[in-house]
Amino acid sequence: MTAPALAQAKIKIGCTATSDCASAMVAVDEGIFKKHGLDVEMTPIAINSNIPAAILSNSIQIGGPTSTVFLQAVDGGLDLVAIAGATVMSPVNQNSIAAFVRNGITIKEPKDFAGKKVGAPGLNAFLHVLFVKWLVEKGVDSKSVKFVEVTFPTMADIIKSGGVDAVLTAEPFVTRMLNAGLGSVGARYALDLARTDPIIFYAASREWAEKNAATVKKFREAIAEAAVIVNSDREKASASIAKFTKQPLDLVMATPPNQSEPNLRAENLSWWIDVMSSQKMLQSKLDATKLVLN
Repeated sequence: MTAPALAQAKIKIGCTATSDCASAMVAVDEGIFKKHGLDVEMTPIAINSNIPAAILSNSIQIGGPTSTVFLQAVDGGLDLVAIAGATVMSPVNQNSIAAFVRNGITIKEPKDFAGKKVGAPGLNAFLHVLFVKWLVEKGVDSKSVKFVEVTFPTMADIIKSGGVDAVLTAEPFVTRMLNAGLGSVGARYALDLARTDPIIFYAASREWAEKNAATVKKFREAIAEAAVIVNSDREKASASIAKFTKQPLDLVMATPPNQSEPNLRAENLSWWIDVMSSQKMLQSKLDATKLVLN
């Protein structure tokens, strides 16, 4: 008779192959979700911009979209809401983001990217928008760069084949391509911008979040608990990241994971809204206070 009361809420969480959902990965591996009464399965999503559609189709209930993908999806009419923070930019790990350039291409300054074909792991996603912001600040016309979508796992092959001149990527992929002798780092553009805004946060459909308020509360508590481990226990965090992303553990260990920050407030999205509006990526005037679940 008590079985229904003891049954754990089942959730699928969709994220791309980066360290940004490390708090969820750790919460699965360390049994933190189970402790909070949640049965969670992590689902890999190839391109970040596919996450909002996966949430709305209910193939996943919670996703880890970048700030930019989330805001553009909401601007396009999808009723999504942020339910917890995942990662933020920080001085510790901004050096892990790079524009990696293939052999045969020389990049000495920002203007050298003009006329180049650059792969991004999701057009209008975090790395892409941040790179465009950097180009603009450096006086380079972003329209002079041709951007195409390239998933993280396929970047090395596409760089090697010459399919693109550069890719916007992050660790451990930067080190992996450097070790393979595929090229060099053309720019550490996130380090140059030196921001502390959200990279990725956990989002759900507003309807699901409101109908499952108790589950969302448990999810937040579990993520907050796991975030402490991500930020303080490199070995546990790296093991979970390597397991989910299918990257070699030694490569994952070489770079600290992005800073996990479970607390997310409406004002944290304001900078992104301003940047995206300046890049004409948003058609409406978004109200950040309505985008983060209380």
